[in-house]
Amino acid sequence: MKTKCYSVRLDSLIQISDKCYLATAFDGSEDYIPAKFIFGYDPAVQKSNAYWIAAWILERKNLQYSAKKEAWFNSDDYQDPHTPAYIKETKVRIHTPETIQPQDNNIIKDLQK
Repeated sequence: MKTKCYSVRLDSLIQISDKCYLATAFDGSEDYIPAKFIFGYDPAVQKSNAYWIAAWILERKNLQYSAKKEAWFNSDDYQDPHTPAYIKETKVRIHTPETIQPQDNNIIKDLQK
C-alpha cells in the first residue's frame, strides 16, 4: 500500500521507545509520532534535519509542517529514521592537490601598464 508523505524539517526527533518518537518543530510545537509512520531521513535538505512522515498522521498532530515537498512510499519501506538511506550509496573521493612552487611576486604582466 502506498502512503503519501511530507518532508518535515524538525529541530529534534527523539526516540521515546521502540514504537514512538517525540518530534519538535522549529516553532516549538511538539507531538508524539508513531515510529511506523516515519519513513526515513530526507538527505536533500541541507540546512536542517528533515524526515519523511506520513501526511495523514501530520494532519492529526499539533506539529508545524509544510506540504510543499511530498513523496509516495510503500508501507513496507520503513527504515530507522536516524539512519539515512543514502549512506549506502555515498562515495568518498580524496583529492590531493599537486605542490606548486611560490612565485617571487604576484604581478600579472598582461594587466601591467
